[in-house]
Amino acid sequence: MQRFVAFLRGMNLGGRRIKNEELRRHFEEIGFEEVSTFRASGNVIFATPLREAEAKLAARVEAELGERLGYEVPVFLRSDEEIAAVAARRPFEAKAVAKSKGKLQVSFRGRKPTAAAKEKALAVATDQDLLAIEDRELYWLPSGGISESDLDLKTLDAALGERTIRTMGTVEQIAARCR
Repeated sequence: MQRFVAFLRGMNLGGRRIKNEELRRHFEEIGFEEVSTFRASGNVIFATPLREAEAKLAARVEAELGERLGYEVPVFLRSDEEIAAVAARRPFEAKAVAKSKGKLQVSFRGRKPTAAAKEKALAVATDQDLLAIEDRELYWLPSGGISESDLDLKTLDAALGERTIRTMGTVEQIAARCR
């Protein structure tokens, strides 16, 4: 069995409302096993007996959810091993994290950025908004709340592609559930 976490973008925002039980049922109907959800923000842990390339699996989940829900649902998949690695990363000095009034954010992306994209994205970092990129994730340490930040998210998205964001605390809790 392969175990994955699906981070769904834009769930329970605006008119896109879905209960965790309904989301779990959709994943089970798609054919996944050991399905569980975490919080109401589109985090789904599941297992599949099929050996399928991650990109193909993500496209299948997106297509199935789009058909079932009636709207596009971008899906960012990570294996249980990848989630453990993301949760274990400490991209910023402990002193900077302790000093910040904001929560460390993890921005999941669909692909690993090129060197040029990484350089362009990291160029928008400031002393108020620290950024780091490791593998397919952008780590963001805002000095305060993310809604108070002046970070240029449009430039980041243009350089790195579509995203969904979770706090590191949420990622750590999901990783603990995957063990």
